[in-house]
Amino acid sequence: MSTGVPPRRARWPRPLLAGALAVAALTAAPSAGGAPAEADADAGTTPAAVADTARTETPVSSASPVAGITETQVSLRIPLPAAAGSHPARCDRLAYLRYRSSDGPSKSADADRVLVAQPGILEGAGAFDSVARNTVRAAADRGEHIEFWALDRRSNCLEDNAGIATGSVSRAVGYYYGGRQIDGRAFDGFLTSDQVGWLGEVGLEQTVRDQYDLLTAELPDQRLRKEKVLCGGHSLGGVLTGVFSTWDFDGNSATTADAGFNQCAGYFALDTTIAVDLDDLNGGSGSLDGDLLPRGTVPETGLGYTVVQAGLRSGVLPRFLALPAVINPEIMNLLAISGLAARTAPAAQSTLQSALPANENIETTTRTMFSKNAAVFLSGKPTIRDFRLTNEALLGAFMDDNSAPLSFIQTSVGLFDGGRLADKDFPVSNDVQGSPALFGTELKAIPDEPGGPLYTWRDFDRVGAPDDPVHRSADGTPFTTAAKEVSDIGELARSLSEQPLDFTEDYFPTKLVTDLSLVDDARIARHMAHPEGPTARPVITFVAGDGILADRVPADKNPVVLPGYQHLDVLTAAPVQNDGSRERIATLLSAFGKRP
Repeated sequence: MSTGVPPRRARWPRPLLAGALAVAALTAAPSAGGAPAEADADAGTTPAAVADTARTETPVSSASPVAGITETQVSLRIPLPAAAGSHPARCDRLAYLRYRSSDGPSKSADADRVLVAQPGILEGAGAFDSVARNTVRAAADRGEHIEFWALDRRSNCLEDNAGIATGSVSRAVGYYYGGRQIDGRAFDGFLTSDQVGWLGEVGLEQTVRDQYDLLTAELPDQRLRKEKVLCGGHSLGGVLTGVFSTWDFDGNSATTADAGFNQCAGYFALDTTIAVDLDDLNGGSGSLDGDLLPRGTVPETGLGYTVVQAGLRSGVLPRFLALPAVINPEIMNLLAISGLAARTAPAAQSTLQSALPANENIETTTRTMFSKNAAVFLSGKPTIRDFRLTNEALLGAFMDDNSAPLSFIQTSVGLFDGGRLADKDFPVSNDVQGSPALFGTELKAIPDEPGGPLYTWRDFDRVGAPDDPVHRSADGTPFTTAAKEVSDIGELARSLSEQPLDFTEDYFPTKLVTDLSLVDDARIARHMAHPEGPTARPVITFVAGDGILADRVPADKNPVVLPGYQHLDVLTAAPVQNDGSRERIATLLSAFGKRP
């Protein structure tokens, strides 16, 4: 039964909320239009016409080494409400990647369990590829047949993956930058905020409604959902799962069959927690929203919600998160192109540095990601174009925890090899402790011989081998050790570029962030009628031992701490680790929720 008490304000760890709202603030600019006029504040509350779900399921071929897994892309027609305004017809569909045992039942209702995963911020369904395969395989090895559904948020309908889908780096670059057509179609360019006014209506309510509508369409029996479905997610996906668990979907809090928590038999959290109030992730240090939205004005007058929503509708606030560099649609797409190059020709010298245009966005991003120190960043010399790197080394430069400067995109996939390395002291020196939640905890390294040898990549399972010569010149200590490396760079490249639904999310809705910072506004809180939701079902929580939440999840949540893992490693970790053991998330998650 609902207590009728609205949930407390959602409190985020600083790197997640501060970063997201800072992006929104920095990119705010007047827009010429595209937003629906005077749309109702409760747009999206009417249930989608689930009866009108034209459904497709398409096989997905994969070069994954994990055997015995059948993957399909499922798409359902579940239209947006009319109040969302004008939008592309393709955005009236929801999609997910379905992973199951090849020798298991073909019907999801006959599976032993179905795991349904919400992606994190700036993530798409493809990010779950490795953890999904590993988990389904681990269950099959014990004689159980489970499914893993990786959800794709509705905003991903805006992406154009035609270039990546060719499987050719030259064709992809030609499509996105050279005016080259694919199947008679040319790339229309990366979208701007004023082109997606409808996205200003896609926030928390639409996101949890989408999950509910998809679940009820695919598994119509509510009792079966309550018995077999495990709900969870990565990073932001854990927050969304917590909110989902509290939501009242039929508008009558006295009836609970529709309540979010009654669609799930349990919850799983991948470097996050299942909760609405996330103050515990700050170690009880208090809410960040008081720094940005003064406490009292939002819950008491509703001014915060009204002003923010007006900003989204007018275009004063951007409809999706983007910065002039590092975080924007072009760079998210560039990660996929880098993954494609590393997948198709891992040991070949990269030509992307010369093939990509020297526009301000790409140049600023590569200087941010690949500068030895502040002096190099400011002068722009040498640039990444001055180094000879294999395709794998280029991808590692962008995403490895010993190179990438921002923690939320870091994985533990190995280290540079083939030439002299130096300490990477930008944006934070190796000798100065920066913010672990923002920059990570590992020593950073960078190639130090422009125009010199071809820098290769030493994969995670070759770090610490007898032929591994890579150490800091200052004191001879290693930049990394085998215990700190958990993900295969080849599999990371495959997940980035092989999946029909992206690893990254180019157009993450700003409204989803602002709604989460305003959950105690009556227009949101009235739907969160079941505050018991996050604790109504069993929970399993995984925490990356070197990630952004390390040492910040309270012990009473009984987290499974994963040594050496970074924030993305909980999704990308190899099935067999350097100590010869099976990957722990796959082992424990595949057994979670098993009926006696």
